[in-house]
Amino acid sequence: YYIIHVRGVGKTTLVRKASEALASSGAAVGGFYTEEVREGGRRVGFDVVVTTTGERGCLSRIKDPAASASQGGREYKVGQYVVDLTSFENLSLPLFRSMGLPTQGDGRKVFVIDEIGKMELFSQPFIREVRQTLDSPRCAILGTIPISRGPPPALVEEVRGRSDVRVFTVSKDNRDVILPDIVSAVQECLTHSS
Repeated sequence: YYIIHVRGVGKTTLVRKASEALASSGAAVGGFYTEEVREGGRRVGFDVVVTTTGERGCLSRIKDPAASASQGGREYKVGQYVVDLTSFENLSLPLFRSMGLPTQGDGRKVFVIDEIGKMELFSQPFIREVRQTLDSPRCAILGTIPISRGPPPALVEEVRGRSDVRVFTVSKDNRDVILPDIVSAVQECLTHSS
């Protein structure tokens, strides 16, 4: 499994390019990536985007101060962003399940998880699905984990510490040249698993 370890250097762009290259090589690529949502040049949140269809769902938005605090249920926040757990789970969880289905062609599968971060980790079903997918031989994973400013979340540390995970640390200095290394490493993994 291949995990990209970055903060603020274009990880989603890199994941999308790697996904496109892998799909062009004949691998079935599924999963999701996160994308900033901007209004008037200002970031107002993040969406989850399905790699194969472009379908979008809300991951988080800046809290509207005019919104009522009593909307029921627990509010999950990361900084100024309120996580829409229902939207995230409704879009992302079925993708994990679909990776177990048969594919056309040679059966090589890559599952994209961008990202295994604080917002996503409010979801216990997401945590279970990530662990099950990491433990399953059904696909190679191309994922991202954050570089934490403080102690990393437990699942991030667990993923980073696995012996079957290779971590690529991406920086502004190497982000434009590391793509072939990531694609080659995932293709090698697919060769060994098929």
